[in-house]
Amino acid sequence: MTTSKTRSIVSLCFETEIDFQKNLDRLIALIDQSPEDAVIVAPEVCLSGFTYERFDEAAAFTVHALEKLSQYLEHRLLIFTAITEEEGNFYNIAYALHNGAIIHRQAKAKLFALGAEHEYFCAGEEGAIVPFVFEGITIGILICFELRFKSLWLQLEGCDIIAVPAQWGKLRSEHFVTLTNALAVINQCYVIASDASNIDTSGMSGIITPFGGEIRNRDSELLTSHYENRTVESMRRYLNVGIK
Repeated sequence: MTTSKTRSIVSLCFETEIDFQKNLDRLIALIDQSPEDAVIVAPEVCLSGFTYERFDEAAAFTVHALEKLSQYLEHRLLIFTAITEEEGNFYNIAYALHNGAIIHRQAKAKLFALGAEHEYFCAGEEGAIVPFVFEGITIGILICFELRFKSLWLQLEGCDIIAVPAQWGKLRSEHFVTLTNALAVINQCYVIASDASNIDTSGMSGIITPFGGEIRNRDSELLTSHYENRTVESMRRYLNVGIK
């Protein structure tokens, strides 16, 4: 059961450029524009993109970016993914940052073979895809391709919010819309989906409520709405399917 009654929620949708610092500056600018209490979700690998030929550089930049971002968040929570090196291996790791600290992290477990991710990244453990609690709100994360696996939806059953940072292929844009909408309805939770607005990605970031109400960023880099625990509770009472 949640204890926070309301909180701002933000979905970002911006282009990932080849200049890492420019991407970080853009992310920080959007954080500054977000409400002070916001839960913010940014696109998958938004600082670097899938820059396979620059993995060493990208991983080093992640260390710098984590430190820099922590200075700007204050009471906000930021969820995003970044290329990370651990013991000589590279992972696509989702971070939840708040008040200068990493409060949750998980490596992408389902790598996208069509994008050759398995040739460059090590996969995380599916069992590590678990909810975490932030100020009374139970939050889960599915990274892009992981959205397609119904077994992972079940692992996050009971979440109040599920964040979906993505770089979703433009040719499958309708899949992203359909799956994020369905995730919110089936798990009776808020879904904050964030996709990049690159030439080859869907750009269909958005926020979906437990009742299936949907708003999408369209041409906006920043979309703001509100999380309300009573909406989650009302949906689960109205149509009781056993989610606590």
